[in-house]
Amino acid sequence: MNLQKIIFKNHDGVELVGRIDLPADQLAHNFVLFAHCFTCTKNLSAVKNISRSLTSAGFGVLRFDFTGLGESDGDFADTNFSGNVEDLIAAAEYLEEHFASPSLLVGHSLGGAAVIFAASQLGSVKAVATIGSPSSPKHIQHLLMNSLDEIEKKGMAIVNLGGRDFTIKKHFLDDLELHSLPEVAKNINKALLVMHSPQDITVGIKNAEEIYLAAHHPK
Repeated sequence: MNLQKIIFKNHDGVELVGRIDLPADQLAHNFVLFAHCFTCTKNLSAVKNISRSLTSAGFGVLRFDFTGLGESDGDFADTNFSGNVEDLIAAAEYLEEHFASPSLLVGHSLGGAAVIFAASQLGSVKAVATIGSPSSPKHIQHLLMNSLDEIEKKGMAIVNLGGRDFTIKKHFLDDLELHSLPEVAKNINKALLVMHSPQDITVGIKNAEEIYLAAHHPK
């Protein structure tokens, strides 16, 4: 596998850092755009393992850090779900300019919800794959349950997620209310693969069922 570090700007001019993983002994026949999970990074072991498997099958893969996470610039506290989708659009535009437009979007957890929304805006995308993804972006609120009152009253709160502290502002919660994933999934007209562990206690398996039922075939 060949690996290249890249830097590109989102539509707000924030520099985002990513990696292009390419097949070792052939030209990539298609390009994949990967969206990591909520508060994760492009270097999560699962992300790298999936990327490695895709490159071994001849795909090129762009995995990058959303605004305010990992190596990317920006303040996480100022981001929201809509911003994640916009980051994906900017990443797709980078691929189109420097390699080839992505034909497959893959997303893990909340990243899976984001790729469904991004796919609805990207004509080049032929297929979408979700991994342990919620059927609504609002599902993420359960991770913030102990801080919801504070966020509503004070406009923000420090929330510990995965052993790290993150500032969550009210605009993040307000933005979640604006997105109906089933409606978008019903209308994207892309092939859809829904992958979900029945043992997932963070995002229950029923979410996979709801995504699947909302989408049209092929799925």
